[in-house]
Amino acid sequence: MEQHAVVAEGIEKRYGDKHALDGFDLTVRQGTVHGLLGPNGAGKTTAVRVLATLLRFDAGRAEVAGLDVRRDPRGVRERIGLTGQYAAVDEVLTGRQNLEMFGRLFHLGGRRAKLRATELLEQFDLVEAGGKGVGTYSGGMRRRLDLASSMILAPRVLFLDEPTTGLDPRSRGEVWDAVRRLVAEGTTVLLTTQYLEEADKLASRITVIDRGRAIADDTPDGLKDRVGGDRLEVVARDAADVPAVVRTVARVTAGEPAVDEATRRVHAPVSDRVAALTEVARTLQDEGIPVEDIGLRRPSLDDVFLRLTGHATDEESGLKTRAALTEAMA
Repeated sequence: MEQHAVVAEGIEKRYGDKHALDGFDLTVRQGTVHGLLGPNGAGKTTAVRVLATLLRFDAGRAEVAGLDVRRDPRGVRERIGLTGQYAAVDEVLTGRQNLEMFGRLFHLGGRRAKLRATELLEQFDLVEAGGKGVGTYSGGMRRRLDLASSMILAPRVLFLDEPTTGLDPRSRGEVWDAVRRLVAEGTTVLLTTQYLEEADKLASRITVIDRGRAIADDTPDGLKDRVGGDRLEVVARDAADVPAVVRTVARVTAGEPAVDEATRRVHAPVSDRVAALTEVARTLQDEGIPVEDIGLRRPSLDDVFLRLTGHATDEESGLKTRAALTEAMA
C-alpha cells in the first residue's frame, strides 16, 4: 500500500437504478501519471469525485495518499488537488491575484499567499503574464494557471479531470509540459481523458473504464497491442491495382489485409512499423504501382472501445452528479 497513492476496490455509486460506478477498481503508483480513459458517461468524473471526497459512494473501499476516503475525508482533502474540466479562475483578476486569493482561501495568510503565488508563477512559466488580467490569457495559459491554483498546498495527489478538453494543440502541449514538471517534483497525477494520444503522451499506465467498471489496465503500449497496435495503410491510385497492393502488404503482416473497395484502401496490423513501411514503399515503387497515400496509423479511442467493449464512444449519458457538492457539504 505504501507504493500506491490511490487505491479503489469495488466502488459502487448508484443514482436510483442506474450505476455510475459498478464495482470500480483502481491502483495508482506514487510519483506517476496514471490515465483513466473512457467515453462520455463511462464513470470517469464520478470516480474522480468519489476519490476527491466530493461524492459519497455506496459500497467498496477507497484510499488516497494513505488515508481512507470514507473515514477521513478532511485529511484526504488536505493532501490532494483537483482541477476540473473547465478553468476555475477569475478572468477579472490578474494571474497573481488569483493565486493569492486561492492562498488566502487555503488559510496561508497574506504574506505566505504572496510568496506561494510567486513560486507558482515561476513554476508554471507565468511570471510575465502574472500581472495581466486572466481575460487576456490563451486557453493554455488559463489551464496552467488553473493547475497552479490546485497546487497551492503542494498536494501529494492531483486529480486532473479532462484538463485539455477544447484546447488547441499548442495549448494542450503547454498543459502536458506543466503536468510533467509536477510529476518530476513528486506529485502523483490521476488524469481522466477521452484522448488516447493524451494518455499515451503522459501516462505510464492506463486504466480503461466503461459503464462504471475497469475493463483493462495496462501500459500505453500494452493497451495498443490489445487493439491491434500500429496499422499500415495504403491507398491505391487505381482500383485495378488493389490486388497487387494487397499482395505487397500481405508480405509484412501475419494476417490477411483488410480492403475497402470504395476508397481503394488496404490496411493491416504490423509489428515492426518502420521496417514494414519501408519494405512496402520500396516494393510498390520497384513494381511501378502508383499509390495516392501510404503511412502508419495509430489506434484511436474508437478503435480501443470497439475492440474492448464492442461499441464506439458513447454520447453523454445524462448521468450528472449535480448532487456532489450538496453531499460533500452535508
